[in-house]
This record gives sequence, structure tokens and C-alpha cells, in this order.
Amino acid sequence: MKILILNAGSSSQKSCLYDLAAGLPDFPVEPVWEGSIDWTAKPGAVEVKIKANHQVVKDVLPVMERQAGTRYLMNSLYQGETAVLQDLGEIDGVGHRVVHGGEHYRASIVIDAEVKAAIAQLATFAPVHNPINLEGIETMEAILGTDTPQVAVFDTAFHSHLPPEVYVYPGPYEWLEEGIRRYGFHGTSHQYCAQRAAQLLGRDLQELRLITCHLGNGASLAAIRYGYSVDTTMGFTPLDGLMMGSRSGSIDPGILIHLMRKKGYTADELDRLLNRQSGLLGISGVGSDMRQILTEIANNNPRAKLAFDMYVHHLQALMGSMVVSLDGLDAVVFTAGVGENAALVREAACEAFDFLGLELDLEKNNQHPVDVDIASPESKVRVLVIHTQEDWAIAQECWRLLQSSS
Repeated sequence: MKILILNAGSSSQKSCLYDLAAGLPDFPVEPVWEGSIDWTAKPGAVEVKIKANHQVVKDVLPVMERQAGTRYLMNSLYQGETAVLQDLGEIDGVGHRVVHGGEHYRASIVIDAEVKAAIAQLATFAPVHNPINLEGIETMEAILGTDTPQVAVFDTAFHSHLPPEVYVYPGPYEWLEEGIRRYGFHGTSHQYCAQRAAQLLGRDLQELRLITCHLGNGASLAAIRYGYSVDTTMGFTPLDGLMMGSRSGSIDPGILIHLMRKKGYTADELDRLLNRQSGLLGISGVGSDMRQILTEIANNNPRAKLAFDMYVHHLQALMGSMVVSLDGLDAVVFTAGVGENAALVREAACEAFDFLGLELDLEKNNQHPVDVDIASPESKVRVLVIHTQEDWAIAQECWRLLQSSS
């Protein structure tokens, strides 16, 4: 079975093709083809990168619409030096990451007209992401035809088992009736990391209590008890929770009322302020990338040091809240750009939990670990660094759904 994954975003698109002719293995496999297109890398141009047949092809092209970009990538699947197919008809199914599934979609699903209508309707809750996810689905319909099945894998689905005391906000009860509740995001990553953690530890996921830390430009934590998400830091939107690259995370809502009353801020201005001008970027003034922050700290930049210290404080505080939701802790997982690459963040975050018997092996932590336990042998809590593979997780979901329907 050949499964194409399409991860469509507002500024970039990533795609890959898996060949699962031998069935679905327990461990991740490498895709046979990977393609990406970045619409924001250079003014007046787009950057394309395609990897296949042990070759990497990079190109800079004139600005094109997302649909044209998708077609360009799809052509490279069966044309030129990156061809891995005779024609696109060999593709058995397409998997899509869809950010918001609302309350109804608690699992991945084969896409039909009803599902597309729901994704469009849920754009109210995810206006930046869902419309682009839907556009990717419709573009693939236009390229492959409607006979090729497509699967929606929802970021919110993994958190659909949150208990009411976690997902209901303490506002008017009418909010809940209007769909205003905690949904949680990064679910595909959290679910994959939980399953991979169980494999690496040689234990049954159904007996583990985990904190998964997805720390990228967007960041969230999940408390996973016996295979289910029971708490998470993102909420009604991906703005809630941790301090992030350019997002504020949780703040006193009274600040927003103050800004509206005293400075006349509009909803759009607040949106831009909280999502694009806050977090590490807003505090440091130098950038939203943790690598920039660490470089500036080495140059004795006090605002960068403040941004780092705030980031660690928020991370430790919310990790602590996840421990309470779990009634214990077997392992902590770090993943995504910061989680996988910033050893200093991992070290600083874990320092607060020595009272639980958590002890890092500092040498392992500093050796760029991938899918490795970096806790000391004596540690009572394991600490894993896992390379998140959302595309592979989506491919697994596609394989299972398409196998069951064939």
C-alpha cells in the first residue's frame, strides 16, 4: 500500500510517500519520497526541496499559489530524477493533518462530503489552519480524482478523552453549549511519542503515566495516563498554556480588557500581539528561535536571559500540573525542535523534579540523543528524547482505516 501524506500549512507544505507493501511495521520506516515547499523563505519566490532516490533536489521558483505548488510536488513523484512511481494512480490513499476536529471527531476518519463540510464549519475555531487543510484535501481530489480515498487525522482527536473538569472553562455554562471548551492540540505528536516511549521502555502503554513535552515554535504538554490524554496545556485555541516562540501562552485575561479600554486595541490587533509578537520574541527582542536566545545569552544579553528563565519557569510549572493529573510519573518525553535539540532546556526543566527521584545523565543529555533514555540508571523517572514523526503517525492511521475498509 502506497500512502501519501500531505501536511498543508499557511506558510509551508510538507509531503511524503510511504511504501507499505510489506504491511505496517511496529517501528517507523523512512518515506521513499519527501517534498516541501516554503512560500515565505524569500521575497517574490518560493523554495522547493525534494528528497528521493538518495538525492536532494532544491529549487527556487517564482511565487505560485498553494494548489500550483502541490501539483509541482506531485509531478516530481513520477517525473525526473526524484520519480518513485510510474504514475499517480499507484497512490492508494492520502492522509491529511487537520488541526481542529471539534467535539464530533474523536478519531481519524475517511473523508467524504460530510467530513469536508465539518472541517469548513470548524474553521470558526481554527481560522488559520482548517481552511488550508481543507484546500489541501480538495487539491488532492482534483489531482487524483475522487476514487482515491483520503483520511483526516485530527490534532484534537487524541485529547477527546479529557474529563469534563479539565475541558470545561469556568465561565458561563453557555460557553460549553456553544463549543467553547478546552480541545488541546499537537495530538498526533503526543500520541506518537507516547507509543514510541512504550516501545523504547519495553513496557505496555496501558501501564504508563507520561508527560509528553512538544516544544517547538508552538508548544504544549500532555498528561497521558494508561494511553489516554487526561490533561493538556493548549485549550480552546493553540494560544493557551506554555510561553512559546512568538505566542504568549496563558496570561491574565484582564490584560486584554485593559488594552481594549486604555489603548483601543481591536480583536485583530490583540490576535497579532498575542500570536506573533509575544513569547520568546516579545521578551527577548531578538527572535522566536531558542537557538537565537541561547546565542544571545552567551553574548550577555539580559533580555534573552530573562526570556529563557521565563520559558523554563512556565515549563516547570505546567509540568508540575501534569504530574498532579497523573497521580504519579513513570517518564517524561521531550520532542519537537526545542525538545529534541536544546539540551539546556531539558536540563533546566528537569531540575525542578529531583524530589521525584528524577535524575538526568548529563553526558547523554548533551550528546544530541534521538529516541534515547537520558535519565541516569538510578533515576526513578525515565527521561526520553524522541524524534516526533507526525507523518508516520498519520500514515499508520491511514493504513489501519484503509485496510479495514478494503
